[in-house]
Amino acid sequence: MSKPKLSLQEQLLKSGLASSAQAKKAQADKRKQTKMQTKNNVTVVDEAKELALKAQAEKAERDRELNQQRRQQEAHKELAAQVKQLVEQNRQRQDPDGVAYRFTDNNKVKTLYISETLRNHISKGRAAVVKFERAYEVVNADTAQKIRERLPDCVIVYFPAEAEAAKPAEDDPYAAFAVPDDLLW
Repeated sequence: MSKPKLSLQEQLLKSGLASSAQAKKAQADKRKQTKMQTKNNVTVVDEAKELALKAQAEKAERDRELNQQRRQQEAHKELAAQVKQLVEQNRQRQDPDGVAYRFTDNNKVKTLYISETLRNHISKGRAAVVKFERAYEVVNADTAQKIRERLPDCVIVYFPAEAEAAKPAEDDPYAAFAVPDDLLW
């Protein structure tokens, strides 16, 4: 036989932790409160509920922000994997006995040893220098454009064909002085 379950109030009375006067007073207060709510259409503010709802909303906002950051990181990793694949499949062979091609990356002069034809391709916009995983590689212009669309910071040296076609401004004081494309420094 199971014992009937007692309410908290009855349990407190039975154990002697509360008196019957306290129980009656609690019941009266509760009745008054519900009567006031129905009579005046006033809701009693429950601070604990408000705090719980506020904490739940803050947690949901934090979770949303963390999920967004996680998605951005995953998207960046996916783009980096695509760039890595493009570089590995389309890199041009470097020639250790070739011509030194110097370029700047973050205000530091870097050097690649490549063939003369590859250097000419870079200066004419048919090839580009890209940086990926601390290494510099030479890729063709189409690949450089695809890499630039995914991760623009990876493309270090790229002279697109449209830039050559662009005409200098009319008020350019140095328009008469052409800079050679094949200038070695």
